[in-house]
Amino acid sequence: MTATTAPELARRTEAEVESQPETWSRAIELAARAGALPAAGASVLGLGCGTSYYILDSYARRRQQLGQGRTRAAIATELDAVDLADPGDAVILLSRSGTTSDLVHVGRELSKRTRTIAITGTPGSPITEVAHDTIVMDFADEQSVVQTRYATSALTLLRASIGDDVATLPDLARAALAEPPVANPADYNHVVFLGTGWTLGLADEAALKCREAARLWTESYATLEYRHGPIACASEKTLVWSFSPLPADVTEAITGTGATLRVATIDPQAELTLVHRLAIAYARHRGLECDTPKHLSRSVIVG
Repeated sequence: MTATTAPELARRTEAEVESQPETWSRAIELAARAGALPAAGASVLGLGCGTSYYILDSYARRRQQLGQGRTRAAIATELDAVDLADPGDAVILLSRSGTTSDLVHVGRELSKRTRTIAITGTPGSPITEVAHDTIVMDFADEQSVVQTRYATSALTLLRASIGDDVATLPDLARAALAEPPVANPADYNHVVFLGTGWTLGLADEAALKCREAARLWTESYATLEYRHGPIACASEKTLVWSFSPLPADVTEAITGTGATLRVATIDPQAELTLVHRLAIAYARHRGLECDTPKHLSRSVIVG
C-alpha cells in the first residue's frame, strides 16, 4: 500500500470519527428531553454485546460512583440475563442496529417482567418492538461496521442522564481530533489499554477498536491487574495507554520494561477519540479497509 493510496482507506470511518463533537452535542440535547431514561435512585441493569456492553459497563460504574443508584451491566449472551434482572430493575437494551439477535431475545423475555428501554440508532428495528420505551439516536448511526460515534454518543446521553459533567465534552473532542495521531504505527506492534472504575470499560472498548479496525495486537486490563502477569509481554515495541492516572509504582514498572507510556490528561471519553484516530492510522499503515473489516458485519443476527 503506497502513501498516496493509503488515505483512500477508512474514509467512512474517518468521517464518522470526525463528526463526534456534533453528535455528542445532539446527544446532550436529547438527554434533556428523553424522559425514558432511568431516574436517580432507580435500580438499573444494562445489557449489550461487544461495544454496547463496554459502553454500558462504563455507564454502570459511573452511575454507581455518582451515587445515582444500583447499576449493573452484563453481556446479553454470557449470563442468564432474565434471571439476573430483578423485577424492579429498569433494563437498558443498547444496540446500534437494533437487530442483534441475542439482545432482542433477552429483551423480549425481560419485557414480560420489568421495564425495558431500548437505545438504538435504527427506528423501527426489532429491539424497538420488544421494549417498553425507545430512544432513537439515528443522528449518530453509522455506515461503517466498526462503531465509533454511535457508541460514544450513547455514552454521552447516558452520562448526561446521571448529571455527569458533559457540557465541555464536544469541545474537548474537537480539540483532540485536531491533533495528529498520538503514535507512529511503525513504532509499536502491541498496544495495552488500562483503566480503573468507569474507565475500565473505555479501556476494553479501545482495545476492541484497534483489533477490529487494524487487526492489531491489543490488550486491556484494570490498572492494578496489569502487573499481575500481563506486563510480562511488554517491550520497547509496546505502547501502554492509561485512561486514568497511575500510581507511581505502576508507572515505574511500565517504563522499566522499555514500553512507551501515555496517560490521559483530558476527559477519558474524549481521550477515546484519539484511539479512534490511532486505529485508523494503523489500518492505513497495514493497508486494511476498516470501513468493512474482515470477518465482521454491522450486526450479529442468528437464525
